[in-house]
Amino acid sequence: MNRREFLQSASATAVATGTGVAAPAVFSPARAQGRAETLLIVSESGPNNLDIQGVGTNVPGYEANWNCYDRLITHPMKEVNGTPYYDRDKFEGQLAEDMKVGDMSVTFKLKSKAVFQDGTPVTAKDVKWSLDRAVTVGGFPTFQMKAGSLEKPEQFVVVDDRTIRVDFIRKDRLTIPDLAVIVPCVYNSELVKKNATEKDPWGLEYTKQNTVGSGPYKVTKWTPGTEVIFERNDAWVGGPMPKMKRIVWRMVPSAGNRRALLERGDADISYDLPNKDFVELKESGKLTIISTPYSNGVQYMGMNVTKPPFDNIKVRQAMAYAMPYQKIMDAVLFGLSKPMFGAPAGHQTEVAWPQPTKYVTDLAKAKALLAEAGYPNGFETDISFDLGFAGVNEPICVLVQENLAQLGIKTTINKIPGANWRTELNKKVLPMYTNVFSGWLDYPEYFFFWCYHGNNSVFNTMSYKSQAMDTFIDGARLAAATGDKAAYDTDIRGMVDLAFADVPRIPLFQPYVNVAMQKNVTGYEYWFHRRLNYASLAKG
Repeated sequence: MNRREFLQSASATAVATGTGVAAPAVFSPARAQGRAETLLIVSESGPNNLDIQGVGTNVPGYEANWNCYDRLITHPMKEVNGTPYYDRDKFEGQLAEDMKVGDMSVTFKLKSKAVFQDGTPVTAKDVKWSLDRAVTVGGFPTFQMKAGSLEKPEQFVVVDDRTIRVDFIRKDRLTIPDLAVIVPCVYNSELVKKNATEKDPWGLEYTKQNTVGSGPYKVTKWTPGTEVIFERNDAWVGGPMPKMKRIVWRMVPSAGNRRALLERGDADISYDLPNKDFVELKESGKLTIISTPYSNGVQYMGMNVTKPPFDNIKVRQAMAYAMPYQKIMDAVLFGLSKPMFGAPAGHQTEVAWPQPTKYVTDLAKAKALLAEAGYPNGFETDISFDLGFAGVNEPICVLVQENLAQLGIKTTINKIPGANWRTELNKKVLPMYTNVFSGWLDYPEYFFFWCYHGNNSVFNTMSYKSQAMDTFIDGARLAAATGDKAAYDTDIRGMVDLAFADVPRIPLFQPYVNVAMQKNVTGYEYWFHRRLNYASLAKG
């Protein structure tokens, strides 16, 4: 896509009914009777793995896992700006009917009627096996557990068939919240073990394609890249019985076709249309449009700091001054995001995240920094993006490419298929790329632990290491656990200031989750994972 194509598409993204290419029919008349019990979701891309603990599971895969598995605990809802929003600081049982928090442990009593989707009772042994798996398989799930100081199988103790105890290895305010995220879900351990092999002892290949949880839904059909069909689990005890009997999640790559399906009434929900479409659909009043800022989330331009030219701090700072910030806000986002640039002169660093940098578009300053770094005539590099979210990512890359060209920097845009994006990103060989990270636990130190700590998690995609940064992050975590507010505030400000000075990643904006729904669809909730919670949705 070049700039002309981008601007043309931005002004005519939607394919209206009766014009251009007609959107495909979704429901035949023969299926109309079941329409009232079925919710149809259309999106740009779908899951590449049904198991959150699998290798390289993409963001759509989070949605499949969340709706098919239970955790010990979850969050209740509160209302924020008229939208039900998960309450970060409160918890309620999902598989657990009781939770007792001690000084150095927490004990859960399981619900007596909790069963897996094949009718097998959920036991404490299943919970322990599942948590053991999470801290052992490596990669993303193991690092996620470590973020809450859940690190060793010995921490998970079976007291009896219905009682499990989690021992703390240190005081950490993130431990209890970390048990409510997607990763520590509970699997039918005996079923998985039957399908495991010597080379795959945790049965990851089986759970990649089969759901074996106790959650509100189960996958009955999955055609990768095309469709996922979920059927309600009528034995679910993790919450109120879902209203919808069936969820059909269909991948429709064309944004124009997704919009046409919504406007025609064939589709019920879509949540990854271009921002221009959301603005126009909201103005039309025919659909319900909800926009919510990502909790603890930033879209950024990242750079691999281990290899030239991005191992040079002045080059990275030059890139920060070269970003076309306002063009992105206007031409790509149409105002549906929060700027993370241009903090006013004298702005004091806050004890908060995300917050804006001082950087603004200043090509003269960028060129001077490049000259100081030894690149007066620029260089060549790639800019990569996730094709599964091309609606935002591709035009961002086009605009960045245009600005960098003015500095003599020649760029090739590298489009990576969504199913492969996480795997390629985690290789940490991409020189420059745009991506989103949104921390599941809404605390600054959690975001920085994932993205900037020298432990080099899968989301430290820049391979950035700084002893000073590690000291700030570790200090903030300790201060949070011990209630030392003064030390906590100092460490948070220190980590933010250092991130903006070293700038291994350039914050661009805080995205919004935009969801378009038919007027008769109710029950949408905003969750930390930003995906749909099927159990709460209903149709009038």
